[in-house]
Amino acid sequence: MQASETGSSLRLAEILAALSKALDLTEGQPAGHCMRCCYIGVHIAREIGLDAVATGQLYYTLLLKDLGCSSNAARICELYLTDDIGFKRSFKEVDDSLAHILRFVLQQTGMKAGLAERFRALVNVFRNGGTIAHELIETRCQRGAAIARKMRFGEEVAAGIIGLDEHFDGGGHPSGLKGHDIPLFSRVALIAQVADVFFQLGGMTAALTEVKSRSGTWFDPEIVAAFETLADDQAFVAALGEDDLTETVLSLEPAQARRAVDEDYLDDIAEAFAIVVDSKSPYTRGHSERVALFTDMIAEAMGHSPEHRRRLKRAALLHDIGKLGVSNAILDKPGRLDEAEFAEIRRHPVYSQAVLSNIKAFAELAVIGGRHHERLDGKGYPYGLKAEDISLDTRIVTVADIFDALTADRPYRAAMPVGKALAILDADTGTAVDGDCVAALKAALARLEADAVAA
Repeated sequence: MQASETGSSLRLAEILAALSKALDLTEGQPAGHCMRCCYIGVHIAREIGLDAVATGQLYYTLLLKDLGCSSNAARICELYLTDDIGFKRSFKEVDDSLAHILRFVLQQTGMKAGLAERFRALVNVFRNGGTIAHELIETRCQRGAAIARKMRFGEEVAAGIIGLDEHFDGGGHPSGLKGHDIPLFSRVALIAQVADVFFQLGGMTAALTEVKSRSGTWFDPEIVAAFETLADDQAFVAALGEDDLTETVLSLEPAQARRAVDEDYLDDIAEAFAIVVDSKSPYTRGHSERVALFTDMIAEAMGHSPEHRRRLKRAALLHDIGKLGVSNAILDKPGRLDEAEFAEIRRHPVYSQAVLSNIKAFAELAVIGGRHHERLDGKGYPYGLKAEDISLDTRIVTVADIFDALTADRPYRAAMPVGKALAILDADTGTAVDGDCVAALKAALARLEADAVAA
């Protein structure tokens, strides 16, 4: 993978370290999980004598190991009738012993559903458990690898992501690889992941106990030995327990692997993470890409420069990144949301702003991500801002977002015709949305229709 360094001071590691926090959200892990895994994994690489080039590839594999994690969220909710985020968080604490798996399934499946629904779900899970596990893991791993390739990473990183859930004894997924047939990056990443989960639960004693107990079954014994050595290093353990490892992890990136990011690469990264976001729900597939298209159409009709439009498109692609922190049990609910569920929905712009604000190049995008559900009359969320505090850029993305939401299928209604959607925007002009932005959208759609007829 190569990126132009001309005129660019942006580091790929800085951007991906920040975006990895969005992946932590959808896996239900404490903030910084992927970065702590990176910290553990790079130290393991040093312990086993991995060269700088390979360590650099491993570094990015660890930050991006959960790229595909959103793609099986809806299916988990469907199969287990549960909160996908809580399910994933708890699943990482389970080993592959039959007793633990049975207890986990009974505790997680359909706890808020009716007895008949829960019974049917449990029967399905017990009858088809192996097939279900394979399906969920294969979907996640293959999607994650595809997104990594889109972000200009090579097959070493892609293979490391695909093999994350393979076990050393051949009992893992998706391919049942065994021993050293499992990519080294995958073997390191799995130990790093489990070690962090149990370190967060009970400190290094718990992490070491869990890792050693799975040596030879889940884990490569040689890598387990390397982790045992690290567990005796007081400085390593102390750093792992720090609240924020960002600067430490950035300093670990091997100099030979450092990559700068130009404008084209920023576009690729935004498009890739938009896929992560939209993969979370079947009802939002393609949403971010369409919002980016409508945003660009509005901005062009309003006379904005190509450079400005480019930045707005990135904002549109990433405006909903905070939805990775919202359960599909809420996102895909066909009925009316209760107060607690709507409160959770209202938090997703806060999550968006928190993730994007950690990236200097995305500072403007962070504000738009945090405010795209505000209304001119102050009745929006999450902050209840009024017109004077809502920028034109945010207003443009808001109109594009609402228009796409109205003209796409949702769990609670079918897609609306364009004319009806525009009528709703007209009715909300001056209270919820900006009239100039609505007029620009209409003009852009009319021009598109005219061009289609002329063709």
